[in-house]
Amino acid sequence: MTAKVKRRRRYDATRRQEAALRRRAAIISAATGCFVREGFSGTTIAKIAADAGVSEETVYKVFGNKVALVRAIRDQALAGGGPIHAERRSDLMQSSERDPRNTIRRWSVLAMEVAPRVVPVLLLVRQAAASDPELARLQEEMDAARLTRMTHNAQTLLNGGHLKQGLTLDAATDVLWTYSSPELYELLVLRRAWTVQRYGEFIADAMIAALLPLTTANRRFRASRS
Repeated sequence: MTAKVKRRRRYDATRRQEAALRRRAAIISAATGCFVREGFSGTTIAKIAADAGVSEETVYKVFGNKVALVRAIRDQALAGGGPIHAERRSDLMQSSERDPRNTIRRWSVLAMEVAPRVVPVLLLVRQAAASDPELARLQEEMDAARLTRMTHNAQTLLNGGHLKQGLTLDAATDVLWTYSSPELYELLVLRRAWTVQRYGEFIADAMIAALLPLTTANRRFRASRS
């Protein structure tokens, strides 16, 4: 009889954890909308809480402040839309793909998935960083994280012996850094109204041309056009 009572009283935290995850997602979604509409300085925790359907205390308890919310939005955006984080998918692809052109084109596919999610956040931070020291530090942190990732990708090409002769790791990193920049997405997609598909194809072609040796087929094609 005692054993049965103990089993009935055993606490199951699953529902509580699921509710916490739903609250977190609702707060991130509400904060994203508020930041995009009102900007960083124009957004209040009270407005985020109201839009998320939670108390201000809950927002502070889960995230602490608006800067932490921006960081959470950015992290979620970088994860992409799949069940596996976009960077993890990139790492898995790099470990098995042997054709560097396919590697770069698959990077561009991931960029098409992630850029529309993360670029608005990065542009928001850039704008607010001009007058907010805490956001300026966050921008430096985000820039450093992107540079680290692009260095990792460049190292993959270098280790595979795929880079053009004489192209250094730093030079290859700078190419990847440039074509992954939010500023380029802003110029082409947000200001020139390119489709995300066109943007992805453009950065893939540009990175291949800048980083990899010409193939025999490409040499013949260029010769026929000259």
